[in-house]
Amino acid sequence: METNLIQQLLSDFESLAQTTENGVEFWLARDLQQLLWYTEWRNFIKVIDKAKDSVDTSQVDTSDHFVEINKKVSLGSNAQREIEDIMLTRYACYLIAQNGDPSKPEIAFAQSYFALQTRKIELIEQKIEDIERLSARKKLSETEKELSKVIFEQTKSDKNFALIRSKWDAALFGMPTKDMKEKRNIKETKPLADHMPTIILKAKDFATEITIYNAKNNNMTTEKSISNEHVINNKSVRDTLISRGIVPENFLLSL
Repeated sequence: METNLIQQLLSDFESLAQTTENGVEFWLARDLQQLLWYTEWRNFIKVIDKAKDSVDTSQVDTSDHFVEINKKVSLGSNAQREIEDIMLTRYACYLIAQNGDPSKPEIAFAQSYFALQTRKIELIEQKIEDIERLSARKKLSETEKELSKVIFEQTKSDKNFALIRSKWDAALFGMPTKDMKEKRNIKETKPLADHMPTIILKAKDFATEITIYNAKNNNMTTEKSISNEHVINNKSVRDTLISRGIVPENFLLSL
């Protein structure tokens, strides 16, 4: 398809976008019908029905993407009649294109266009997830430094943090750090936290924050007391995660 035609189709499609009073973007099926060169509404409805079936298969509520409406059209001489139409989300438009006749240049364009848009959205979502995970990783690092400081100040030793830290992974993951790394083929020198998704990083951070609070509040002055506290907190977090169907050791990332 020529570049200028692609640009024209893209411009036409975006120009047909409308928004509801709540700011929800939508297209009218009658407009999309013309853009995709379906001369008969009855034929276009068949494509829409196929698209709806695709939504049903993915267990998504069809009514969220296809909203049937009636609208009045002018017949001339001030006469009007009511016809059916459908409000479509961008996702619905994508599915209609995917179920259309690929021999039509307009359909082929639409399929390529929506595939590209979907990929862009996926990349944006992945970028957001990466930023959130890095933020959670940084927060955990800061919390662990705070715990290390508390341990040193209250036990008068800088060795006790390593002793306590060696026990918390076993409490959270059900096995020692070394075993976890071997199971997931993680280098021994690589921090286990670098392979944790956001939810596990936040869970670990939460357990650490509780330990810091109780160590201070209860004036714990020995490695044993702080270590026991941290193990209890990590086990409690583990139990909570598992009760919600999240098994920590099964969620490590392969980076």
